[in-house]
Amino acid sequence: MSRYVLGVTGASGGIYATRTAMHLHRCGHDVTLIVTHPGKQVLEYEGQNALYDYCKDVCNVDEFFAECASGSAHYAGMAVVPCSMGTLGRIAVGTSDNLLVRAADVCLKERRPLVIVPREMPYNLIHIENMKRVTLAGAIVIPASPQFYSKPATIEELVDTVVAKILKHLGVEQSLVAQVARVWSKNA
Repeated sequence: MSRYVLGVTGASGGIYATRTAMHLHRCGHDVTLIVTHPGKQVLEYEGQNALYDYCKDVCNVDEFFAECASGSAHYAGMAVVPCSMGTLGRIAVGTSDNLLVRAADVCLKERRPLVIVPREMPYNLIHIENMKRVTLAGAIVIPASPQFYSKPATIEELVDTVVAKILKHLGVEQSLVAQVARVWSKNA
């Protein structure tokens, strides 16, 4: 069992966070959740409050003394799902003005997996440059762009095609990746 940090911002797409937490929980991992103030509003609006059911710990975004703010704490990695462009920009320049951005910075400095899932589009050059910066710093950028090779029949199955990539890059073994990979290789 490992521990992961899940950051949620105010970008639309709370279902990606809920499904990520759910699959981490089902795989036997603990999830520490950090939600920005706009993120809480969006989760409520999008009906994704079930997210909290899959998380062992919920940290206040303004609490800088939380365990995940320290490189001494052992977490296996972090995902920011969904990631607003404002949060991406703060991570890209190392402006640790809240716990979510600080926890992401800790992952980068400790060379732990950091997966960033931007949900907004289209991208402007500032967004692209910030994605480049975090990639060069060691993060993995996985846009919330689902695939259709597996012919998903539900929104949850469609979302899980992105969640499978998130989990893969966090180093989590699970069957979602294998299912999507089998369908892809069969249909390619």
